[in-house]
Amino acid sequence: MKDLMMDADLLTKEDVTALILAAKKRKKLKWEEIATAIGLSPVFTHSAAMGMNSMPADKAAALVAFLDLPTEAKEVLEEYPTKIWDQAVPTDPCIYRLYEIVGVYGPTMKAIIQEEFGDGIMSAIDFDMIITRVPNPKGDRVKVEMTGKFLKYNDW
Repeated sequence: MKDLMMDADLLTKEDVTALILAAKKRKKLKWEEIATAIGLSPVFTHSAAMGMNSMPADKAAALVAFLDLPTEAKEVLEEYPTKIWDQAVPTDPCIYRLYEIVGVYGPTMKAIIQEEFGDGIMSAIDFDMIITRVPNPKGDRVKVEMTGKFLKYNDW
């Protein structure tokens, strides 16, 4: 990683992500605690910390202050992201299972969305997600709730 005292033009999203992860580990924090401290959801906080979303200026400033990051990190957190990720199927078991869910149930989700709303998609921009634990005698469940604005395809 570059020298941490660089100006924001030289600090990258990857650098800031590394700084955030190091501060989180050093302070023994959970994403929920960080999100609560800055007034965002844990899902959005993590996504922005990983460089996949931009933070509003006030939230970026709050994160920098809360984690004692270099002030230059604020501008980087506010930058628009380039949402590029490895297109290969991941081997991490948790992430792989999410790919499997989309592979198995993606066509079903698409069909039901289109039956209910018409020809279009669920936005991943005007979007939120909540991940919670649901106690179950057979073993606790992971509950993933996603809501995204419906975007109708334009008629030509």
